[in-house]
Amino acid sequence: MGAAFVYSRSPMKLHFAILAFAILAFASACAAASTSGPRAAAQSPTAHQLHQLHQLPATPTTVAYGYYWSEAKPALRIRSGDMVDIETVLTNTPVGLERLGVKPEDIPENLRDIVREDTGSLKGPGGHILTGPIYMEGADSGDVLEVRILSITLPIPYGYNGCSGFVRELCEPRGSTLIMMNRAQMTAEVAPGIVVPLRPFWGSMGVAPAAALGRVSSNPPGRHAGNLDNHEFVAGTTLYIPVFVKGALLEVGDGHAAQGDGEVDQTAIETNLKGRLQLVVRKDMKLEWPRGETPTHWITMGTDTSLVVATRTAITEMVKLLQETKGITQKQAYQAASMAADLRITQLVDGNVGVHMMIAKSYLAGGK
Repeated sequence: MGAAFVYSRSPMKLHFAILAFAILAFASACAAASTSGPRAAAQSPTAHQLHQLHQLPATPTTVAYGYYWSEAKPALRIRSGDMVDIETVLTNTPVGLERLGVKPEDIPENLRDIVREDTGSLKGPGGHILTGPIYMEGADSGDVLEVRILSITLPIPYGYNGCSGFVRELCEPRGSTLIMMNRAQMTAEVAPGIVVPLRPFWGSMGVAPAAALGRVSSNPPGRHAGNLDNHEFVAGTTLYIPVFVKGALLEVGDGHAAQGDGEVDQTAIETNLKGRLQLVVRKDMKLEWPRGETPTHWITMGTDTSLVVATRTAITEMVKLLQETKGITQKQAYQAASMAADLRITQLVDGNVGVHMMIAKSYLAGGK
C-alpha cells in the first residue's frame, strides 16, 4: 500500500506528515532494493541452480554391455538441464589387461565385477562397455538431445592400443600394446620417440535407435550417433543427437585418451574416463544426423558401410547447416562448403565408416 500525503493548516501536523511520508518512502526503497539488487539474485534461484547433479558410476547394474536398445532398462532418470558425473570403463577384460602387463592391483575392481556379472544374454552383440542408459524426462521421437561435455578426466595412468584395423597386414606381429600416460603433462609416448598430447574423449555417445531396429551392436555408428570415434568431442564441446524413442536413452563409453582422424589400426589409447555432462532436451531443433559444436567450429557427420555414401551425407548435412544459418540457396551453400569447410575421415574401422565436415564459426559471423 502506498503512502498518502494529507495537507493540513497546522504547522505541527504538516511537519509530522512530511516526516511520515519520508519514513514510508525510505522503507519502500529498502524493500525494493531487497528484491531487485544483488541480494535478490542470490535469494532467487537461477535456472542453473535448479538443475540437479547426478552421479552415475560404472557397475554391473549401470552399464549396457555391447548394445544400444530401445528396451534397455534405464540406469538413471533425469530432467532436461540436469548434469551427470559419469564414469566409463575401457573395452577390455582384467585377463586381457594382465596379459599386457598391468598389475592385478591396478585393474579397477568395477571392471572385474562388470566382466564377471554381465555375461550371456546381458552381453553383446558388440563389445563396448557403455554406461547408461540415461532416461531423459520429456524427450521423445523427433526431439534432439544436446550433450554438453563439461569436463573429462583420466582416472587411471594407462591405456592400450589394439592393432588390427584397416590395413591388417601392417599389424604383424599381432597383439595389443600397453601405453603409459603422463597425466601431469597430459602426454603419452605412443612409440619410441613419438610423444602425443592427451585429449580425452568418449568414442561412443549415443541414444537408442528406433524400436524397429531392435538391439543394435555398439560397434557401428549411425544416426543414433553411438561409436562415432570423433576426436573433436573433448571437454568444452557439444554433440547434438536426433532422438528416436521416448526418454532418448543415452549411453556413453569407449573412452579414448588420444586418437588421430581415421583410427586406422582399430583403436585409440583405450582407457577409463570420468567426466561431467549436461543434457538438454531440444524440442526447437530437428536433425536427421548428429551434429557437433566446438568453441570454434560446427561439425556435420555421416556414416555408412560405404565411404562414398558417408561422405555425401556429411557434405549434404553441411549444406543444410549453411542454409539454416545464413539463409542462402542450396547451390550457394554447396559452393561455400567447397571453399570454406574441411572434409575429414573420422574412422574406417567400425563396420560403418565415418566422415565429418568442419566449418569455422568465424566464417558464419555477421549478417545474412
